[in-house]
Amino acid sequence: MLLMDSSTKISFNRCIRDGDLIIVYERHDTMKAVKVCENSILQNRFGVFKHSDWIGKPFGSKVFSNKGGFVYLLAPTPELWTLVLSHRTQILYIADISFVIMYLEVVPGCLVLESGTGSGSLTTSFARAVAPTGHVYTFDFHEQRAASAREDFERTGINTLITVGVRDIQGEGFPDQFFGLADSVFLDLPQPWLAIPSARNMLKQDGTLCSFSPCIEQVQRSCEILRSGFTDIRTFEILLRTYEVHEWKMDHSKVDDGNSTACPPRKRRQPSREASVGANASSPVIMARPSAETRGHTGYLTFARKSLNFHC
Repeated sequence: MLLMDSSTKISFNRCIRDGDLIIVYERHDTMKAVKVCENSILQNRFGVFKHSDWIGKPFGSKVFSNKGGFVYLLAPTPELWTLVLSHRTQILYIADISFVIMYLEVVPGCLVLESGTGSGSLTTSFARAVAPTGHVYTFDFHEQRAASAREDFERTGINTLITVGVRDIQGEGFPDQFFGLADSVFLDLPQPWLAIPSARNMLKQDGTLCSFSPCIEQVQRSCEILRSGFTDIRTFEILLRTYEVHEWKMDHSKVDDGNSTACPPRKRRQPSREASVGANASSPVIMARPSAETRGHTGYLTFARKSLNFHC
């Protein structure tokens, strides 16, 4: 376990300022990114919120509208940014991202190479993981996508940790300046096997590589190439099942007479003295059930480690 001084982490332990990007939280499935402007307002179903009322409040504050409705003002952490960013491409979500960062062994001070950038969801998490002394170099062949990602990183204040380049990594490989310097390489490409030889040259001895592919045929071709110069080759599929937790009011009088619609009928029992006292009272019951909107297959994550005895 690496110990890290809390002062060196990306932190939002300060008050909101004019010009900050914040996440306005209405409910668990309704959030949006908003830039704070002193003379602006936010209007939604809960009422009108003045930005000027937000300035000077700490992140996490609960603020009220002219109608008495409320929202929370949250910091743009990588977890929340993944949920509100513009989807220029298919993105990786929290389950895949956390697994990638753990298996690639990305820690403060690492140099990470990524291709392609896409919407920047994973890149944002990479930046937090390598801060404050590491750096992420990410590449995308699409110039407009790269420019949009660069703007997003500036908005979230992590642009000093990320360099965005326009380059066809499948066709040209990674720039030679990174030869033997990368701690980790991440590939999200249609034909990752074309970029694996270049990625291998960029990695340090014992460095780690991950390739994200939606189809198993891509995984098979990549693994064939990984047999040369890599070891510990593994492929995972992450399936996350979320649960919804609710509080229900249960009417004990209806349960006792066997006519409750909330619970199945059961044998009548002689009520105890304590039960008789509160026979007509309702008490909260915590219920948990699987979410109706569970994400299924996103893709396959293939990991490999550069062999110690491999020489370019």
